[in-house]
Amino acid sequence: MTVGDGAEERATPDRADLREVARPGAGEVTAAVIVNASAERVFAALVSWERQSEWIPFTQVRVVEGDGGEGSLVEAVTAVGPATLRDEMRVVRVDAPYEVRVVHCGKLLRGPGVLRCTPLAGERTQVVWHEWFQLPGGAAGRVVWPFLWPGSKVGLTRALRRFGRRVEQGRLP
Repeated sequence: MTVGDGAEERATPDRADLREVARPGAGEVTAAVIVNASAERVFAALVSWERQSEWIPFTQVRVVEGDGGEGSLVEAVTAVGPATLRDEMRVVRVDAPYEVRVVHCGKLLRGPGVLRCTPLAGERTQVVWHEWFQLPGGAAGRVVWPFLWPGSKVGLTRALRRFGRRVEQGRLP
């Protein structure tokens, strides 16, 4: 099964379309981790978009438009066996070193997301990754979501833990 293999037209929504896809959906996922590093270091590692491929399993990330800052289009392609999922994200706000906001604007994954860095005492940083996906499939999507959500949260939490270890070891950014 292929869900967006890059051959179809890129999602380049205009402002009205971006407002529509930025609407929070019913599919909500949150993960958090504490990293033993400064917020500046942690934030720099988070927005090293291509380096996300090192800590998000089965996923290749690249900037396809812009410099990775506000207005950029970032693509994450996750492939497990023959199944491929292409996620396009428009970077809509960067408030370094505290927050980056994206809008998932692809054909399947749509909705806002945010990565937040909160400085803590002792050169530690809490990272919170929060997504609000608009669920495809109408009522069926809402019924299936609770069964998918725990796996999504587990996967997101594991990825953030891997991220934190790499930052603490000096392997990121």
